[in-house]
Amino acid sequence: MSFHASTFDRYLAGDSAVHHLDPRVKVVVAVVFIVCITLLPDGAWWLYALSFALVMGATLAAEISPWLIIRRSLVGLPFLLAAVTVLFTIPGNSLWTGPFGLTITDAGAMRFGSIVLRSLISLQTAVLLTATTSFPDILHALRHLKVPDILVSVIAFMYRYLFVLTDEVSRLLRGRAARSAALPGTKSGGNLGWRASVAGNMAGQLMIRSLDRSDRVYQAMLARGYRGQMLTLKPHEMRPLDWTVLVTGCLIAVILPVIGRL
Repeated sequence: MSFHASTFDRYLAGDSAVHHLDPRVKVVVAVVFIVCITLLPDGAWWLYALSFALVMGATLAAEISPWLIIRRSLVGLPFLLAAVTVLFTIPGNSLWTGPFGLTITDAGAMRFGSIVLRSLISLQTAVLLTATTSFPDILHALRHLKVPDILVSVIAFMYRYLFVLTDEVSRLLRGRAARSAALPGTKSGGNLGWRASVAGNMAGQLMIRSLDRSDRVYQAMLARGYRGQMLTLKPHEMRPLDWTVLVTGCLIAVILPVIGRL
């Protein structure tokens, strides 16, 4: 079993106008759009459809398959189950009555559907951002936007050390496989208790190896001139097109909840 950079890196290299936008523009527009989506009122279905169409339009402009963005955003569906309780707790007309006196109301169904749609559209926006902007560019955008350096550094190291962690996991799994030979048609290893003991030992080894390797990586970074900032050769200069997209995108995003409240 092995891990590759593509396990975490969701950037899709391209030559579209969206790819060439300044990363600050994409980060600001994405954040403003997500905030405005969360401010949309419950049951504003046509505004949800319009917001989805805007995201898909940007996806097509980036020359990326809309289905790819939709599929990646579905990873958040299990977390939306936390909102299922609103089906039974919001007062309204009864739509279905189940065991234990649980009743789904029309208001609860509308609230739940609104939460799901707003969340999925927000996730699609974030997925599109990461698909059209490389991680170093996102970090530089955050730094240019005056996000605290310590927070940017934490995000950068968290992302970089994920690859160190998965590499160590891959080594441990290869070692276990090499020491678990078995005849064809039979399973290697012992009983459940033995497997749990092996898994616990592997977890401990993983922690020790990861700490040791992370320290060696950090020392190597210091030896190569790291002083708390990730350097880049890209100028990151705002062009007229960047300003136009920034202002237009933010205006469209802000108008959506305003229309929904009218």
